[in-house]
Amino acid sequence: MFPFAKIPQSCQDMKRLIKYLGLGKFSSFASDPQNVRLGLAADGFNPFQIMSTSYSTWPIVLVPYNLPPWICMKQSSFILSMIIPGEKGPRNDINIYLQPLIEELKQLWSGVETYDVLRKENFNLRTALLWTINDFLAYANLSGWSTKGRYACPCCAAQTCSK
Repeated sequence: MFPFAKIPQSCQDMKRLIKYLGLGKFSSFASDPQNVRLGLAADGFNPFQIMSTSYSTWPIVLVPYNLPPWICMKQSSFILSMIIPGEKGPRNDINIYLQPLIEELKQLWSGVETYDVLRKENFNLRTALLWTINDFLAYANLSGWSTKGRYACPCCAAQTCSK
C-alpha cells in the first residue's frame, strides 16, 4: 500500500516520497538544468466535426516542462511530434506510429552531444519522458490496457468493482 495518503506538504516529505519511489537513482538527471523533461499528450478527434463520418486525427504533442508553467502550457511551446490520420483511430496499432518517436526518445535518454550557444561549448543533452496526458480512451490505446470490461480500472485491476 502507498504510504503517502496526501500530497507531500514539506521538502522532507517530498524527499521521502522520492526515495520510496526509487527516483533517487535519477538525481544526476534531475540536477542538470540542461536536461529536457517532456510530457506526451495524445487524443483523437474528428477534424470535420461530422458525426456520420468515422475519420479521425490523432495529434501527438510533446510538452517541455523545463519552462515555467505559464510558458510551457502555451501553444507556442508545444512540439507537434506527429499527426496520425485515418479512417478510424489507430487503436492498438498506435505503437507502430509511435515507434520512431520512441526510438528517438531512447537515443535522447542516452544523451546527444549538443552545442550551447551561450556558454560556447558542447554538452551532453539528455531527455526524459515524464508522463502522458490523455483521456481514458486514449490511455487504453497508449498503454495497451483494456479500459472496458471486468478489469477496466488500471489502478484497481483485479479489485475493480464491475457490477
